[in-house]
Amino acid sequence: MPGIVLKVLVKAGDSVTKGAPLVILEAMKMEHQIVAPRDGVVKAIHCVEGELVQPGVELITLNDE
Repeated sequence: MPGIVLKVLVKAGDSVTKGAPLVILEAMKMEHQIVAPRDGVVKAIHCVEGELVQPGVELITLNDE
């Protein structure tokens, strides 16, 4: 389902661990945390706060540490 990006919690270059929150989305009037699937470094952010995003779209790119 489509959602609105409420908050981007990381910036490019940040180190993250598996399960760390990256983005908060609102979909169907509920907030959903998008978390890191693995340890890594944020390479790129492909969304901005307030943007409507579609399912399956990459929001954050992670590199291996």
